[in-house]
Formats: sequence, C-alpha cells, structure tokens
Amino acid sequence: MMTLSRDDIFVQMQQIIPFIKHCELLGIDVLDAGKGCLTLALPYSDEIVGNTDTGVIHGGALTTLMDTACGFAAMSALEVLQISPTLDLRIDYMCQAQPGKAVIGEAEAYRVTRSVIFTRGIAYHEGEKDQPIAHCSANFMRLDPEVVSPTESQSEK
Repeated sequence: MMTLSRDDIFVQMQQIIPFIKHCELLGIDVLDAGKGCLTLALPYSDEIVGNTDTGVIHGGALTTLMDTACGFAAMSALEVLQISPTLDLRIDYMCQAQPGKAVIGEAEAYRVTRSVIFTRGIAYHEGEKDQPIAHCSANFMRLDPEVVSPTESQSEK
C-alpha cells in the first residue's frame, strides 16, 4: 500500500472539499493539507451573518468549518482516505468572529486508534492565531474496511 504524499493529499482535498454542497455554499477553500492536518478558509459574506445588527458570522457556519477541517484531517491521517463519520464535536468559543474578515480553520489528527480518530482544531482570523475565535476537539469513527471497500463477492450481488 502506497502512502500518499503531502502534495497528493492537498490535491485530493482540493478535488473533494469545494464540491461538498455545504462547503460550496459557504465558499470554504483548502489552504493547506498533509497527513493528518488540514487548513481551510471560510470567506466572509452577508449570507453567513448570524446577527445583521453586528455583522457577526453565524456559529453554524463556524461549526461547519471546524467539523469539515477536523473530519478531513482525520481521513487524511489514515493510510487510505476513507469516510470517517463524526462521533463527537465540541467547540469552545473564545470570541466573536470579526465582521468582514475570513476565518481560518486549522485541524490536526493527534491520535489514531483501531476504531476512533481524535482531532483538535482552532479557528482564527489570518495573522491572529494567537487570538483564537474558537478551539475544538472532535472524534471520528473508523469504518470497517469491508464496509468502505466491498469485496468482489459483495460487489457482484
């Protein structure tokens, strides 16, 4: 089994993430990717504002950013990219996102077990990583390879 290079992972993430419907609608873009790590950008737009009086981004858009970043970081931590459903996602908001600014979502898989992938992430404005908008931790299920890649006998049915 060949291990994917950092460039291969980056290209695959660019070919997948922007075409997931909710990522497409939010305009989420891949900035960087490697084995077990991913950085995404959520551009500011009026469509994702949660409070029209202040212009602050809706928490659901930030949750989507971080779930996507952590989920794909989890997938890329495996030898072969495979679907890894979210088991748990916790986000601790530190402050509001500033109106008019894109949000960067950075995630890493820090432990991979036989059945679970553990990730953590941070959301921040560009150049302001030391002033995070949010921190998160998330766990993702590793699916049985037979569920993800059917054997010949299963695919013949």
